Amino acid sequence: MRPAMLDTTLRLADPDAFYEALIDMHRDLGNDESQLVNAKLILLLSNQIGDMNVLREAMSLARSGVATIAARA
Repeated sequence: MRPAMLDTTLRLADPDAFYEALIDMHRDLGNDESQLVNAKLILLLSNQIGDMNVLREAMSLARSGVATIAARA
């Protein structure tokens, strides 16, 4: 098993435009529909990445600190 090599360098030419498109994707959706759209997007992008080691590293980074924040709420 090779070490994961998740590249977290900003590669979006226009991060604000991406964020706006991401928010627009959820416009007029209920919570259930919004979660479904997120799940579908994650699966599509995960398939594009295709490297399980990179995906596991991304999942770990995405989850880090979240339990701490949720516990405070």
